[in-house]
Amino acid sequence: MAEFNTTKKNPPPPPKKEREMSFWEHLEELRWNLVRSIAAVLILGIVAFIFKDFIFDKIILAPIREDFLTTQLLCRFADIVGVQALCLDNSQLEIINIKMSGQFLTHMYISIMAGVILAFPYILHEIWSFIQPALKPTEKKYSGGAVFVCSILFLFGVLFSYFLIVPLTINFLGTYQVSEAVANNVSLSSYISTVVSVSLSVGIVFELPVFVFFFTRVGLLTPEFLKKNRKYTLVILLVISAIITPPDIFSQVMVVIPLWGLYELSIVIAKRVHKRRLAAEAE
Repeated sequence: MAEFNTTKKNPPPPPKKEREMSFWEHLEELRWNLVRSIAAVLILGIVAFIFKDFIFDKIILAPIREDFLTTQLLCRFADIVGVQALCLDNSQLEIINIKMSGQFLTHMYISIMAGVILAFPYILHEIWSFIQPALKPTEKKYSGGAVFVCSILFLFGVLFSYFLIVPLTINFLGTYQVSEAVANNVSLSSYISTVVSVSLSVGIVFELPVFVFFFTRVGLLTPEFLKKNRKYTLVILLVISAIITPPDIFSQVMVVIPLWGLYELSIVIAKRVHKRRLAAEAE
């Protein structure tokens, strides 16, 4: 007769709960996150340092050249519509170095900034890997998408600034005169500071939908607040665009529309997140 095995199988052990890390363990984890992020910035910064000619001639100093893409497109459009104010002329701007170590320090600074921009997605990944254990399971599913969306928005913001905001800003500030007796000889450090600060600032501004998402999710922001302050936001954007753009409506619209679109997108995101949060609290 066939023998049957009546031995009962032991049930699988319950899943082990993740051990809560101590303060010093969290501090050690944070230290390694910072070390890896800094290492990524340094490695990419060294690469940028090596490609000095390309970085400076093709990227940093390109907005003041006549063959810059934005300058060519605006000049062609100016000829079509008959508004010559649209045609930017930054070629007369003379950039000078007034310090012995100025060009070397500028080279170092730009290399580090290039490393930060290029390593931005990885830095976000390290930030998320540090805070992810503290998130709820429902919040962890957003982590991967958040890193991707933040990286894309930041990249779009930097590119939008570089190809539009930066040339317009240089054209306005570089040609502005309080008197014809004062010539605009711009120092290298001043020019670099303007290009980098404007590009990074707009890149951060483009993260607005992400900030709105998380602030609304934790209850610090509501769609009603954004809608209530919509008109003030529009006025601020119009004032900023009027300052940095040539005196024509087309240039102002080119600057305002993308930024205004981000604000409207943020309102839509806030509505959806706020509705989900209220539904979750009602359960």
